[in-house]
Amino acid sequence: MNEPPDQSDPPASMTRAEFLRRAAGAATVLALGRHAAPSTAATSMQTRPIPSSGQRLPVIGLGTYQGFDVAAGSAAYARLPGVLRSLFAAGGAVIDSSPMYGRAEAVTGELLAAAGSRARAFVATKLWTRGRAAGLRQINDSLRLLRADPLDLMQVHNLMDWRAHLPTLREWQAAGRIRYIGITHYSAGAYAELAAVMRAERFDFLQINYSHDEREAERLILPLAADRGMAVLINRPFGGGGLLRQVRERPLPGWAAEIGAASWAQLLLKFVLGHPAVSCAIPGTSRPEHMTENAGAGTGPIPDAAFWRRHSLDI
Repeated sequence: MNEPPDQSDPPASMTRAEFLRRAAGAATVLALGRHAAPSTAATSMQTRPIPSSGQRLPVIGLGTYQGFDVAAGSAAYARLPGVLRSLFAAGGAVIDSSPMYGRAEAVTGELLAAAGSRARAFVATKLWTRGRAAGLRQINDSLRLLRADPLDLMQVHNLMDWRAHLPTLREWQAAGRIRYIGITHYSAGAYAELAAVMRAERFDFLQINYSHDEREAERLILPLAADRGMAVLINRPFGGGGLLRQVRERPLPGWAAEIGAASWAQLLLKFVLGHPAVSCAIPGTSRPEHMTENAGAGTGPIPDAAFWRRHSLDI
């Protein structure tokens, strides 16, 4: 079963519109293409280490659910090169996809190849099938579609038949064709099973839902990931889009400027990044200006839990 959409491209709001007008100049530079001068933001996005290797991972990435499941030649497809340029110009790297996202893997692979940007990307996808043989076919298909061999990260999606897939993933990792392996989920109802798997086996990564209004992972899953030495990718950092819809008409709190948050999207992402176990948040978007906005959350101060206890968002 797939996670509900994060809906990171919500209806326009005054707050978001004000931010986007300020970002318009940067977006214009990005639209000039990959040969334009790199943004100074590329040196300022924060990074966090992958515990199993020490490799540094930029804290804001990109999810491809829905937004990259588009037809070549469409207006939606034409916007996507700008999304990747915005990600890389801001210093981001992580691009997360899945076979269950329609054309998203193929589109991601096409765009990275066309731009010559594969080396700048940390490409992640998922296994979502049953049985060893079907898993092997899906792994091969994903590497072919993403044009990523080796692949940076393969994750067993929602724990689907993980016992059958784990030996294969370990073999491919040992052979150097998959660099990291992980598991994912998005439902608090599965956290007990997820925790049992995390305790029983070693994984490099966990992908889990976490947002200001979906905080169940704080109690067990995120602390356990830290104890087990797992990097953590966060899906649904906007709570399925509901949070942005709730706050779109509200002014930002006055203290938002103290932590460099110029929009509600940045404020909510900084909240997610405030948990010490979180490595990278991967909000989905199909618009370059939203990618630029999201990436901005990875710069400037990222407050800790004590800060958020003092400054309630009252959502």
